[in-house]
Amino acid sequence: MMKRAHLRQFLAVVETGNFTRAAERLAISQPTLSAAIAELERIAGTRLFLRERRQVRLTEAGARLVNHARAIEREFRAAEAAFAEAPVPLSPLRLGVLPSIATLALSSLARRHAGPQPLTMAEGTDAELRRKLGEGQVDAILTLMRPEDADRPSLPLLEEGYRLLLPEGHALAGASLLDASDVAAETMIARRSCEILGETSRWFTQRGVRPPFFLRSSNDDRCIEMVRVGMGVTTAPQSLARDGVVAVPLADYDFRRTIVLIAARERPDLVEEGSALAEAARAAFT
Repeated sequence: MMKRAHLRQFLAVVETGNFTRAAERLAISQPTLSAAIAELERIAGTRLFLRERRQVRLTEAGARLVNHARAIEREFRAAEAAFAEAPVPLSPLRLGVLPSIATLALSSLARRHAGPQPLTMAEGTDAELRRKLGEGQVDAILTLMRPEDADRPSLPLLEEGYRLLLPEGHALAGASLLDASDVAAETMIARRSCEILGETSRWFTQRGVRPPFFLRSSNDDRCIEMVRVGMGVTTAPQSLARDGVVAVPLADYDFRRTIVLIAARERPDLVEEGSALAEAARAAFT
């Protein structure tokens, strides 16, 4: 099969007049060039050059090939120029997100983001997100704030408490405050993605509450939807409440969390005033 390299080598010999200068132009050895031209002649089924002592001349078949080879080379160069002039796609802005962040907040952030880089998201635990940020696998993360984050490029977005989530038609949905004993007979839904799952389990156990469970799942959307349709109740950050779900405080259940946007140390611009990501995140969590 004839290749572009064959035609470029053929044209180099035509334009320089001999194999030595053509090999120099192509930055290959003369024997390599001679072998390539011999291969082209085998493909063409005829000789293309008459080899003389100091120069080479085209045969009739070679003369016919010249115009075609030049036209093909022009088209190749035009195609390469078209690609060279095309804008280089921007690399994506990679955002790591905690699974327990409300889907509505994340969808709002994605919809509002108007930065030049396309936004991509990937889930992970707090530890996984921080590792990926340190290794350069993501550009920023949405996670739980730690005291040491004050020394990193960061932007606190939301501080909230944990609540008992019930369907809006539940008998306890109108309460302003509930005790652990009030929910002792309730069927529970366990959110395995909860950052305080162990603390919550101990909190109920210490108060003598050992409820039956309808569902244990790491999928927060599924858990909250099961609450909405009346299959059980659960504890969750207040921001996970949605239409049809009511969030009621539990007495002495004083756990809180702060959602923070943390940027890689080499990308402090992502959390600065005016940053497209920072503005979208602020609006999403307001």
